[in-house]
Amino acid sequence: MNKLTDDIEQIIITERQIEERVKQLAKEINNYYNGNPIIAVFVLKGSAFFASDLIRWLNMHVVIEFMSVSSYGRDTVSSGKLTIKKDVDSEVKGKDILIIEDIIDTGVTLSGLKEMFKQRGAGDIKVVTMLSKPSRRIVEFEADFTGFEVPDVFVVGYGLDYADKYRNLPYIASLKKHIYEQPNQ
Repeated sequence: MNKLTDDIEQIIITERQIEERVKQLAKEINNYYNGNPIIAVFVLKGSAFFASDLIRWLNMHVVIEFMSVSSYGRDTVSSGKLTIKKDVDSEVKGKDILIIEDIIDTGVTLSGLKEMFKQRGAGDIKVVTMLSKPSRRIVEFEADFTGFEVPDVFVVGYGLDYADKYRNLPYIASLKKHIYEQPNQ
């Protein structure tokens, strides 16, 4: 049986780099909100690791909400259509929202979410992402707070997956192409 790490091409961001950057992002977010309460929306499943680590360093009242959304399904390329599988439970009207995402690739998911919260009357809406892959944008979108920019390679680890695998890696790595190019995996 093949080990999880056998499928890794290269470690792109180490566990230590992630830890340091999460603390820096929290400091930026703390400075921005200046103690004002927020609703932190964890975009599942990918952001769970990042969001959990990040909010531990925030120094304001944080209501935690979860959303399950997708523009990918089980594919490696965005369908371009946002699907909400699980919505937030809290009333967002007039509240400051911090959307926490694992990666911004095409921009479809985050631009759709931000617009949805605007339509619901949310107050200030900001986005923090662990990773940004600007070379893949199909809609113009940038996060307010970004951990790292990554090249156009398929990345896994620290919450990011391929077909619900590899999320538990403590670092971010590129996946060997033959893994995700195999049909029916």
